[in-house]
This record gives sequence, structure tokens and C-alpha cells, in this order.
Amino acid sequence: MSTEAPQPSPDFALTAGDGSIAEATPAISQEAASVDGTMPLNDKAKYTQKYERPLSAYEKANADEIAPRCVPQPLTEPPPLGAAIEPPIYPERDQESWRFLFERQMDLLPGRAGEAFLEGGETLGLNADGIPHLRDLSASREAATGWQVARIPGLLHERQFFELLANRQFPSTDYIREPHELDYTPAPDLFHDIFGHMPMLTQPAFADFYQLFGQAALNAEGQDRVSLERFHWFTVEFGLIQQAEGLRLFGAGIMSSASEVVHALGDEVTRYGFDPHRIIHQDYDVWHLQDVLFVVKSFDGLVDGFRGWAKGRGLL
Repeated sequence: MSTEAPQPSPDFALTAGDGSIAEATPAISQEAASVDGTMPLNDKAKYTQKYERPLSAYEKANADEIAPRCVPQPLTEPPPLGAAIEPPIYPERDQESWRFLFERQMDLLPGRAGEAFLEGGETLGLNADGIPHLRDLSASREAATGWQVARIPGLLHERQFFELLANRQFPSTDYIREPHELDYTPAPDLFHDIFGHMPMLTQPAFADFYQLFGQAALNAEGQDRVSLERFHWFTVEFGLIQQAEGLRLFGAGIMSSASEVVHALGDEVTRYGFDPHRIIHQDYDVWHLQDVLFVVKSFDGLVDGFRGWAKGRGLL
């Protein structure tokens, strides 16, 4: 592997907080990168003695025994899909949490959310009146892009997660965060899964990208697995898109977080154009507001860029 620090793609430059184009720089994060690009030097020194391979961001966090719910659990049987999902009866406390979270996010989204996300929410019929049932959402998404919903108990073992994606099945929880976690929850819940993720899976090109991601991930080993985790983080979870009106948000981790919705378009964030080589060398921290993000020009471009990178690595 080359020891040269990754350089920006020639047709992209980082964007300033106001969305203008600034001069590109060779730095890939605010921390010094290790020579092989796997993680910042301070993290690498901290964990090298314990692990013999690159760590995922969740593994690094879990090494400090933070948030046990972020430890993936294996499925012991196939999850229920679509119409087979029995909707739970939610107590009023959960309905109040959904209503609060939905209204808070919707108040923040005008002028920030991408067109595809907003249209997807309308397609799914999301509203503040009550927690939607997964089987109903599955029917709407299947009609739009052929994706079904699979009900899961929590964070999945990665291979089972990838298998579902590869088959156009989105894994979703059906429980909502506790009232004391309304501002932040470290683990998935139905608000993140439904409000954050599902609208984008009604967008045809993005839906195709997510399936390609699952297919590529099933063939990945070693450093490619870490690279794909970073792809997921900087597109599916924290992606931005350049629209005619300016920069807009679409990543689920941003859309389901009040703090990230405001922060992601602010001056404190360094934003780079979509560049697979840069993304796979960009580390991140799951426990803090993100200070480095990536911007796609279009979802068709996301599909083409990812497919080209994955084929080059022999993953597709």
C-alpha cells in the first residue's frame, strides 16, 4: 500500500460553510492521518497492541466499553419481512416521543433537507400523528423501488446486515428511544431507521446504490471492510448533495439528529466533493458532531462512483 497521503479528486474542492468553493488542501481530517490511512495516529497507538487489523469506528468506541447497545447481535432466525411484520402496540409515552422528534426535525428541515428526502417522506406518508407500522412502510417502499422492510431486534452482525441490503431488504427496529435519550441515542431506534433512512430508499438511484453497497460488502475482507464502513458513514449516514439551490442534507445520521441538521451546513464543517479514494482514508468518531463531510453531485453519480471503486477492488 502506498504511504502517500490521499489527494483530493481533481474536479472537487472543499466547500466553505456558506457553500462556496474554497481552495482544496491535502489534509483529510483535523487530526494527523496514519501512513496507511486506517485511523488517526493517536487512535492507532491506543489500540495497536490489542488488535491486529484496522478497527471499525464502533469497535474503537466499544474498546472503551461505551454504549453496550452498539455491540452487534446475530440473528438466530430469518427476520419477518413486509406484510409478515406484526405491529406492536405502542404506549402513549412512545407516541409522544415520536411526535416530539418528528415535529422538531420537520421544523429544522426547510432550506436544509434535500429534495429526495422530503419527497420520500411524503411517499411514505410520515407524519406526527403516530408511529407508522413497518409493514405499511414496506408496502410503500416496495411499490416505489422494490425494497422491503425486515424487522430486527437491534444493531446487527455486519454480514447479516449486508445480506439484507444485497436483497433489497432494509433492516429496521420497531422500538423508540427512551425519553431521556431524545437529544441523543448511540444505538439505532425506529425514529432513526424510519425517519432517517426510509425516505431515501424511495429514490431509485440511491436505492440501487444501497443494494450495490450490500453486494460489495459481502465480498469484502480486511481493509476493504473498513473502507466500506467509511463509505456507509459518509454517504448513507452523513451524506450531503449539491442541488441548484445549494447544499442540502440526505444522510440518515444527520436527518434524525437535531444537532447534526444544524451543524452539518455550518462553518465548522470541512466538506469535500464525493471522492471514493478520499472517503476510504477518512476516519471519523461516532460520539461527536461530524467535522468532515462529503458532497455528491447527484445520486446517479454516487452509483457510478461507488460501482467503479468497488469493481476496481474486485468487490462487484
